[in-house]
Amino acid sequence: MKEKENILDPLWQKTENYINTSLELYKLKATDKASDIVSTLLPNLVVLIFALIFVLFLNLGIAFWLGELWGSVYFGFIVVAAFYALCGIVIHFVLHDKIKERIRNKVINQLLK
Repeated sequence: MKEKENILDPLWQKTENYINTSLELYKLKATDKASDIVSTLLPNLVVLIFALIFVLFLNLGIAFWLGELWGSVYFGFIVVAAFYALCGIVIHFVLHDKIKERIRNKVINQLLK
């Protein structure tokens, strides 16, 4: 009986080592994927913030300029708002599925990379 236990001990030890190594490998792969995603998203987020600030000030300038042309500042803001409402409607009804598909594919490609 003692001999059977001695024979199985190295097998259990190897199995335990294999499981621990596999778990460590999965942790390292998950960490690599997470850091890859964050390192890709963070610079894009910074660029997006600066682009949004640029677009904000550009829209304010256009709204004030149009308001000055038409004699009332709020007309300029109404026209700019109507333009963005029209763009939002077009994007929602025409491009929504295409944009969603592209984002989905990018995320999947990033995860499977």
